[in-house]
Amino acid sequence: MVKESLPSWIHQDSEEGLVHVNVGGLKRSLCSSTLKKFPDTRLGKLLACDSEEDILQVCDDYDVQEKEFYFDRNPGLFPYVLHFYQTGKLHVMEELCVFSFSQEIEYWGINEFFLDTCCSYRYHDRKLERGQHRSWDDESDVSSVDTSVDEISDLNKDMQHFQEVRYGNIKKCLWLTLENPGYSIPSKLFSLLSIGVVLTSIATMCINSIPEYQVGMEEHKTTQALEVFCTCWFTFEVVTRLLLAPNRKKFFHHPLNIIDLVSVVPIYITLIFDLTVGSESELGDLGRLIQVFRLMRIFRVLKLARHSTGLRSLGATLRHSYREVGILLLYLGVGVSVFSGIAYTAECEEDVGLDTIPACWWWGTVSMTTVGYGDVVPVTVAGKLAASGCILGGTLVVALPITIIFNKFSHFYRRQKALEASVRNNNNRKKIKVSCENELEEDFAC
Repeated sequence: MVKESLPSWIHQDSEEGLVHVNVGGLKRSLCSSTLKKFPDTRLGKLLACDSEEDILQVCDDYDVQEKEFYFDRNPGLFPYVLHFYQTGKLHVMEELCVFSFSQEIEYWGINEFFLDTCCSYRYHDRKLERGQHRSWDDESDVSSVDTSVDEISDLNKDMQHFQEVRYGNIKKCLWLTLENPGYSIPSKLFSLLSIGVVLTSIATMCINSIPEYQVGMEEHKTTQALEVFCTCWFTFEVVTRLLLAPNRKKFFHHPLNIIDLVSVVPIYITLIFDLTVGSESELGDLGRLIQVFRLMRIFRVLKLARHSTGLRSLGATLRHSYREVGILLLYLGVGVSVFSGIAYTAECEEDVGLDTIPACWWWGTVSMTTVGYGDVVPVTVAGKLAASGCILGGTLVVALPITIIFNKFSHFYRRQKALEASVRNNNNRKKIKVSCENELEEDFAC
């Protein structure tokens, strides 16, 4: 509570006592009568101090001789605080960081509701926008395919782990060669070889589906040999990465390693069934299950993500855009249900394939996604109007979340590039260090 009589440390050289403050080198004097209007603020609390101990709880330092209060704060923002004491209103300039300004007025004990109407809407809008962007960034460092300062720190920890084990430098070079295509020339060559094997495996699987290249129900010997080679190569990659991984637990949580395992394990499962049980034609339903395992070889195409920054960024974007994707599916679901009901009502008596609600759902899904197979089309005027609304609504609904998803993709792409650059820079610095050490040794030898 503010006292009626002014404390002894306030200058009494005028009718109104002056309070001298020094904020980061910026010296100003305020009338005690002005501070009394705002007793809950930090400067207003100075009027209620009885001793030097009380004063030091409010400010950072106090000069007894000059009767000056020192505050270790940003002097560039203090004029806004002075303007508040003079007018009773807060104003925010456009170039100010809203979070820095918010922290500053919180320190001085000034509430945000003192913001003037001309600045209040813009201030809260910018703060909300930045807050949402910052919280989204905080949620974006979940996976090791995404790049952030924390991930670069994790990478450095992995590098330190190699220094603690036997043959650590060799293991580290091999691990980076396998994991990072841009690490060195050998890593680029290994990446090209791995891409070639993946493409060969996919081509082999496509060729095996052509009847001319099948002998009975069996695969051609050449394609079978290529399949065996690709399987051995993928197995070699997975086992080598597992043996060189600095953290085995993290290895099995990495999405790209999970893709590697999914592309290899089903092959050995089908091989075990073939050797122990028999051919697929003799197994009935179990044979169909084995065929499903064989078809899982198509996941090998996802192995290309290990060698492509764009594919890794796309995976991270989809994983962190589940809210936007959920909203998109919700909009599509509502639109399909509404327009399917209208189409069913208009076309149920016509023999055009829209005589049931599920059939209309198929038509609504194809129309809202603007695919338009043309296998089922309305013929009545009401049905055509419903189709027009469905197509236009689908165009708008699909377009709404695309901008957000694209912005996230750009963000993750830049972060992934930053991590790759960090790995290359670390490698270059070490090469320069080794070169300098060799030159020094040669100079000493001379």
